[in-house]
Amino acid sequence: MASPAVTQTARPLDGLRFTASGPPALAGPVAEHLRLLGAVAEDAGSAGGGPEAARVTLAESGPGLPDTATATATATATVAWASPQATRRGVTDEATAQAATGIMAVHGRRDGLPRGLAVDYATAATAVLTTQGLLASLLARARGCEGAAAQPHTYVDRAGLLVVSQYLAASGADEGEAAELAPGGPPFTAADGTLFELETLDPGAWAGFWRALDAPADAVRAGWRPFQFRYATACAPFPGALHATTRAHGWQRIREAAAASGAEVCRLRSLEERAAEDDGAAPWTLAPYGPGGRARPKAAPPTPGPLAGMTVLEAGRRVQAPLAAHLLGLLGAEVVRIEPPGGDPLRGMPPACSGISARWLALNRGKRAVEIDIKSPGDRLRLAELASGADVFLHNWAPGKAAELGLDSDDLARANPALVYAYTGGWGTGRIADPPMGTDFMVQARTAVGEAARPEGEEPAPSLMTLLDVLGGLLGAEAVLAGLLLRERTGRGVRVDSSLLGAADLLTAPALLRARRGERSRRPAGFRTPLRTADGWIAPADADARAAAAISGTHGLAELSTEDALRALRARGLAATAVTTDLADLHHDPRFAGSISRDAHGAPAVPDPWSFV
Repeated sequence: MASPAVTQTARPLDGLRFTASGPPALAGPVAEHLRLLGAVAEDAGSAGGGPEAARVTLAESGPGLPDTATATATATATVAWASPQATRRGVTDEATAQAATGIMAVHGRRDGLPRGLAVDYATAATAVLTTQGLLASLLARARGCEGAAAQPHTYVDRAGLLVVSQYLAASGADEGEAAELAPGGPPFTAADGTLFELETLDPGAWAGFWRALDAPADAVRAGWRPFQFRYATACAPFPGALHATTRAHGWQRIREAAAASGAEVCRLRSLEERAAEDDGAAPWTLAPYGPGGRARPKAAPPTPGPLAGMTVLEAGRRVQAPLAAHLLGLLGAEVVRIEPPGGDPLRGMPPACSGISARWLALNRGKRAVEIDIKSPGDRLRLAELASGADVFLHNWAPGKAAELGLDSDDLARANPALVYAYTGGWGTGRIADPPMGTDFMVQARTAVGEAARPEGEEPAPSLMTLLDVLGGLLGAEAVLAGLLLRERTGRGVRVDSSLLGAADLLTAPALLRARRGERSRRPAGFRTPLRTADGWIAPADADARAAAAISGTHGLAELSTEDALRALRARGLAATAVTTDLADLHHDPRFAGSISRDAHGAPAVPDPWSFV
């Protein structure tokens, strides 16, 4: 079958149509991504799908292409809540997927007990991964690699394992965490009740902020380590004196202390505030440039994956860009990681497996490293030479850094006019007036994720699980795949930009829609609250939660073992599953039998998020 080539196109799926069937919670988010990429929806009728799986099919259409009624399928994806063994054990929706995969455990570390996210995080991640699979299949076909153009299958529980992969890797390391895993963390509260996040990467700014508010010196010293490691541990057991300090000062005084010290603070916004300013932009932008580059090879070498034969240069820090490149590597690309002289310092971040950071391995295993000093003119020339032979250059440097170094898209396009240049940043360009530092927790605070993640009756609080870094990395990989497909269709290089802001908007979209309609924007009180048992916790499916809570109150589920409590609910036709409370247990969990392996260094490794058949 001919590839869906169109010489002039604004979006990579222009000229294609899709059908989507099956559970709306699974099919709907994927359909929205395909619309943003240019595909047009067809009425699916009753074809395909089922009560536990969705089916999405893309087909050629438009001028000069077959009528959709008889068009050959270009790509088809299936999406299910869980693999058969997990489905049999009660993983049947977002709530139970969060419970089984450890999302509830990680998100709940701040509070010391498992807690469900009131946003559909695992489903949102699955929609991005499913779209990635479809784009990768189309890309393989457009490159003439029919053997690699297999059909993707995704599962929400596998997506859940992926989003906790760093925490899972740390749980199986040879040593313990560098910071205590105990309840506690932001947000802080001012004297007038204002909830706010604090951010700085500089210990001097941290100390200066607290000194300006007359915090006890010993509390300031003791608070820095949990604050610094909260991105890794998903908790921050600060001394109580720090919270008491902020409660003694008004919001204006706290802002002045931040400005004087170099730290940054951000008030937690409400969903209504965010809905009023939301511009409805897509979570990424694609911008072709140049008159057209040299032709790329059409046939991939005999290595697995739809991106086989492609090269990705990644200059990434922390989570967002490294995760995006990791996913491209899983799809078959060769990933060359640009590291500073001496190597990435995060390789040594505890806890370690065989001397290498377990978290670092979760994001970077399998990449080839090249050490380059981007401050050196000679090394910047080396980087440009590497980019001249690459398909993708991906980075998440600070805003303006690439232009300052002469390594922005315009600069590298001179060396490679067919390059897909990808930037994964914090705020995008010009979408938020006077934004704070573009880090996960600050973006959560500014975009009302802190409110959306908790149901009514609970104080808003950004999750200390790195929700946006991970979802932003997934969107970054999706944007790169869209850019690569657009390049195949236009012959031009493409600049792609994605952001944590885009990830936040994707995650809060249902809540923002409710706010714009004048409905209650937050989920009702008690939403996705696990139920205690005598030896653990269980999580009912969302549709069965009210009935399960009633049974728990009248039949004493808290006095039963987890297995007996599950049997009691299932006997009444209610779906529920056990809540994973220790991620180290996932390796032997029968719901994921054979799924979690160990890499060459002994670190736990989650399965690829797609199956291509």
